[in-house]
Amino acid sequence: MTTHASFWEAVIGAVQSLRGSKLRSFLTLLGIILATTTLIAVMSVISGMDVYIAQNVSSMGADGYRVQRIAMMQFDPKKYLEMLRRNPQLTKEEFAFLRSRLIMTREIGMIAGRGVSVHLGKELVENVSLQGTSPNMGVISNFEAEEGRFLSETENGRRMNAAFIGHDIKDQLFPNASPIGQSISVEGLPFQVVGVAKAKGSVFGQSQDKFVIIPVETYFKIWGSRNGMTYAALAMDHDHLMQAQEEARVALRVYRHLKPKDDDTFATLSSDALLDFWNQLTGAIAATAVAVVSVFMVVGGVVVMNIMLAVVTERTHEIGIRKSVGARRRDILYQFLVESSMLAAIGGVLGVMLAWIVAVLVRSLTPVPMAVPITAVVVGVTLSAAVGLFFGIYPAQRAAKLDPIEALRMEK
Repeated sequence: MTTHASFWEAVIGAVQSLRGSKLRSFLTLLGIILATTTLIAVMSVISGMDVYIAQNVSSMGADGYRVQRIAMMQFDPKKYLEMLRRNPQLTKEEFAFLRSRLIMTREIGMIAGRGVSVHLGKELVENVSLQGTSPNMGVISNFEAEEGRFLSETENGRRMNAAFIGHDIKDQLFPNASPIGQSISVEGLPFQVVGVAKAKGSVFGQSQDKFVIIPVETYFKIWGSRNGMTYAALAMDHDHLMQAQEEARVALRVYRHLKPKDDDTFATLSSDALLDFWNQLTGAIAATAVAVVSVFMVVGGVVVMNIMLAVVTERTHEIGIRKSVGARRRDILYQFLVESSMLAAIGGVLGVMLAWIVAVLVRSLTPVPMAVPITAVVVGVTLSAAVGLFFGIYPAQRAAKLDPIEALRMEK
């Protein structure tokens, strides 16, 4: 018997075994299906969230950092509520204090924001992100203009109603015309469009181009500054990022008269810190996923081994016949190893299909991004086949060691 023929005979045997007892086959593969689905789902979420992290790091820049009231990386509800109670809003006065004293920082700007509706005639765009920013935010956050320009110092100093809009606003309100010089209504107030940003796409299923940016002083004049703001800054270069961030931290602590043992009543965040946090988070997620997947795989493997032992018992007479006509021990061993690995691989394929369905549903019903990477599919199916191969060794050896005379005595 050639290796090629033995392989295809084992494949056909595995398929016939599945078709012959569908319920038993499904229960046999359930653990492996769940393990593969879990593995691919976790890898898909991490892959999708990588886009979000890359977007934030890109907008912050390699030498950028933020000063904000609360770090958005806090997931402990108690700690978050404590920070809400303890940390006051950042103010214009504190911004002026930092700007006049920071040496290691080459640019620092302000950002304040709220949700608004934007009108143009009968056209209405709701849930628009309105941001009041200092003019240097065009450089700090790397806002590139597709048309027109970013906001100027003159417009900010004179508190003019100028607007730099995202690509979604342009597409919805000015689909067939240039918006430059045109007036749009933001919460009933007229603003003249001076520029349109290049499209950034979407993250977490949410568009990054649905915004209107106005001068921060104009924002304060209309909506006030009591809701606080965020400071965005650029260090002299990446090598001095940590020093610049620490300098800003110390200066703000001095302004707030914090004692040496007092905790910070604000948060600083850099692109490096964001990446470190993300690596720690994905490491924890991956470790948890590995634990869950391992349990499912072991359970699935044990079930496959038990089923293959039952199959060996069912086919004892057949094995005796094959050995009596010249089949070698390794031929029998090879047959059952291929069958067990094929059985598990089919479970892996079903797990991939289930994970893909889950990803489609999650993307369509929630803002969580899930992109099924091809590496996850390959790893899932390969791991499933390997589990089947490993747990099929004992049943295969048992089948290969059967005495042909004793096997032939067994009734079909």
